[in-house]
Amino acid sequence: MISNPIQTYQESQLETASQGKLLLMLYDGAIRFLTQAHQSLENRKFQDAHNYILRAEDIITELMASLKLDAGEVAVNLFRLYEYFNWRLIQSNIKRDPRGVLEVQARLRELREAWGEAVKNIGAQRSGAA
Repeated sequence: MISNPIQTYQESQLETASQGKLLLMLYDGAIRFLTQAHQSLENRKFQDAHNYILRAEDIITELMASLKLDAGEVAVNLFRLYEYFNWRLIQSNIKRDPRGVLEVQARLRELREAWGEAVKNIGAQRSGAA
């Protein structure tokens, strides 16, 4: 069987990525699927939109599962926020309404930016300590 070099590279990236980078990759994936869902809704390709929304929901569910709820209030609040995101996407999917998709996508972008800064700062601290 011939391997796909892009897939091999992506698998290698996943295997060597730090937890912070994995988190950012999850956000990037959800944002990308919501972009595709929005485009599909706009083009009235409802089955495609449904599939993209489900993929984004799966990623959000993975983000929820990765939280350590005993770590404190921030984790609990993130869990509730992710629950809201999934609920909003379900409503958008049922109603074929892009507004919920755009809302969740915007909030995920904000979170991704904040986590990106945190990952960068942690990396800088580790480099300085080394």
